[in-house]
Amino acid sequence: MSITERLTGLSVRDNAPIVLVGLGHGATHWIAATFYLLLPALSTAFGLDYAATGLLVSVLHVSAFVANFGSGPMTDVTGRRVLLQVIALLIGATALAALGIGGGLVVLVGLVVLIGVSNNLWHPPAISYLSARFPGQRGWALSVHALGASLGDAIAPLAAGVMLVYLTWEQTAAVSALPVLLVAALLMLGLGRAPASSHGAGAGGVAFGAYVSGLLTVIKDRDVLGLCLMSAFRAMAQSGLLVFLPLYLANEMQVSPLVMGASLAALQVGGLIATPIAGRLSDRIGRRSVVMAGLGVSTVAIAVLTLLGDEIAFIAGVSVLGFALFAVRPVVHSWMMDLTPPSLGGSATSLMFGAQTGLSILAPALGGVIADAYGLAATFHALAVIMLITNLLAWRLPNTRPGEDGS
Repeated sequence: MSITERLTGLSVRDNAPIVLVGLGHGATHWIAATFYLLLPALSTAFGLDYAATGLLVSVLHVSAFVANFGSGPMTDVTGRRVLLQVIALLIGATALAALGIGGGLVVLVGLVVLIGVSNNLWHPPAISYLSARFPGQRGWALSVHALGASLGDAIAPLAAGVMLVYLTWEQTAAVSALPVLLVAALLMLGLGRAPASSHGAGAGGVAFGAYVSGLLTVIKDRDVLGLCLMSAFRAMAQSGLLVFLPLYLANEMQVSPLVMGASLAALQVGGLIATPIAGRLSDRIGRRSVVMAGLGVSTVAIAVLTLLGDEIAFIAGVSVLGFALFAVRPVVHSWMMDLTPPSLGGSATSLMFGAQTGLSILAPALGGVIADAYGLAATFHALAVIMLITNLLAWRLPNTRPGEDGS
């Protein structure tokens, strides 16, 4: 038995689809991370204050929120999980490439809408695909999926930061779309030709009547709704961090674009280390214990971040925050899949991401108002309070292990 099989229960060949979907997830986060790093340049180019910049990001979350309610049902009813993943990447890449074409604020808002749509179109087909195909290694599969996100979030700021030294922000946006198109092609070639029977339970889709009946049962489950609420508060804090970390670095610490990129990459480096460990550990000891540990460390890290005035200390603090915050992400997704039947995996994911996006809409705009009134440091204190609420909600949820699903 190879090391891979001992650690994960899967051969190298079995892990290949997991890695491909993880790369696709990384591509969606590459798009978003590039957009966030371009925010200071965008806000300057369009003359936006903090509140208006936060409102622009809220537009992204609103569009993701609306798209979310169509992507889950589309996934479960059609069963076309791979095709929907590819379409999500193509939409996001096109919007990112077009950011710098000009046309004024209206065009910019429209492209931000498409970036939001691509993000939430991705998750239901990808998470349900991995969960149904690898039910016994759900935590592992979804941790690799999240690992891809962390890779995209870590590499994109560094790449964009380097490009901004030599290129305009418009050129940086266009060049950054190319890797996304490459990943979309790899995903279609690697998984698109495989028979539906190899994609796990529910791959062929379900009848609409049976789908509606099952969905109503899921929506009435108090544990499912509690998990959605907890996940929404965690996502709200994460959304605020992604907006206000680059603004804090650029305007308060006044670092160079390269240092700013390194700092945002540090947020993801910790997650790169912790994510697979957390996912596999949750398969063995249950989801809640792992989530509670990550949320607790995240709360403390956010609270003390603005006290670290030195650049090196700040980057180290951001890395610790990323270690805890992003390790939780795949475990929460696995937790939701434990609580719902495989045939409704897409819609359960939509329900969770709908709740997440709903609160994430508020974070940039409210954070911007707080920053304009009291300073950027006050915004970070508010985010720490949000994380504390997340801890309390997680504490009230039931523990689960792989195989304890609704099927």
